[in-house]
Amino acid sequence: MIRKMSCAALGLVALLSAGAARADGLAQLKQFMEGTRAAKGTFTQQVFAKSGHKPQQAGGTFAFSRPGKFRWVYDKPYAQVLVGDGRTLWAFDPELNQVTTKKLGQALGSSPAAILAGDNALERSFVLKDAGVADGLEWVEATPKGEDSSFERIRLGLSGGQLRAMLLFDNFGQTTSVQFSQIERNPALDAALFHFVPPKGADVVGDGSPAGAAR
Repeated sequence: MIRKMSCAALGLVALLSAGAARADGLAQLKQFMEGTRAAKGTFTQQVFAKSGHKPQQAGGTFAFSRPGKFRWVYDKPYAQVLVGDGRTLWAFDPELNQVTTKKLGQALGSSPAAILAGDNALERSFVLKDAGVADGLEWVEATPKGEDSSFERIRLGLSGGQLRAMLLFDNFGQTTSVQFSQIERNPALDAALFHFVPPKGADVVGDGSPAGAAR
């Protein structure tokens, strides 16, 4: 389950918005990308399986600083930390005492994390369109252009210039629902949030593992 949550976090992890209160979804998303260089807040997450089984639930905190730096922390039901330091994605599983790394450019690509911590060139990786109003939110639908994306599409729900919700539909028939709260735009963030040092004794694996990383 933890591994599935990681995929969604790349998602999350992903996606905060700020813009004009009555703008449509695309206008709000554009204003967010142009005006929000950093943010932090909390999230709750549910993963709905194609089988219709009881959804998996999780929650935690996030922070990002564009381009390419983010921290996504699961506090429950199991601890997990994902950190993007601008070059490498680090995913730490305390239960396994294992750190998985990946080159950040490969990890972002056509993923929700590209919207959260990318370089603003969304049209390069996604087909974006307004998706109407539902549940009191303006929605934008983002369809990845890359064939290697693990997501079929992503829906972003905005209201009052903030991203309130995200729906991720993956290639395995699962739907991940993320609700954002306590969002702060452009706060002063400690650079240490986006720096990760593998714990002593942790197993470090992956194609993005820097030379000399602790094992």
